[in-house]
Amino acid sequence: MSEPEPEIPYGVGPWPGGQAEWPDDPRYDPELLAGGDRRNVIDRYRYWSMDAIVADLDTRRHPFHVAIENWQHDMNIGSIVRSANAFLADTVHIVGKRRWNRRGAMVTDRYQHVMHHEDVAAFAAWAAAASLPIIAIDNVPGSVPVIDAKLPEHCVLLFGQEGPGLSSEAVDAAAAVLEITQYGSTRSINASAAAAVIMYEWCRRWA
Repeated sequence: MSEPEPEIPYGVGPWPGGQAEWPDDPRYDPELLAGGDRRNVIDRYRYWSMDAIVADLDTRRHPFHVAIENWQHDMNIGSIVRSANAFLADTVHIVGKRRWNRRGAMVTDRYQHVMHHEDVAAFAAWAAAASLPIIAIDNVPGSVPVIDAKLPEHCVLLFGQEGPGLSSEAVDAAAAVLEITQYGSTRSINASAAAAVIMYEWCRRWA
């Protein structure tokens, strides 16, 4: 059974004027028009059905993809999916274990395309077939600060797990390895925070 979509306090009530005033547009959901829409969606999509929202997003998704290694059921994946939706990534790719904790996604995975790849080899083969360079993000020896690096418009941004980071297989499969410059004492930042930073940087350059 799927999780109900979380309600938010600043949603909207039933469509003013009742059913006689409902818009004649197939994108609108009769249940939402009748009962109100308190989903966590932008105003543009108020009262729209989920399928209509996904179809509209598909007309303008950005040409970058996001991939996450998932060998130990990383709890950050849900948050990364949520950020991928916010920055309008084309698709999120889960590499490794198929199951992941969806709670952090706050049901944004319903609006975001998600693919699974059994291992790095399968993922790399998919990326090659799609002519998408893999841009790995990790602070390993030889990585280049993202601020100084080229970030292709069409690419896959690959992130590792919290703690161990990217596997050696993932680093070897990447066309480039970039890092986020840090200024404090900690060696690394949270995986979902790193993903959001890089997606924002891609949007700053290309969106």
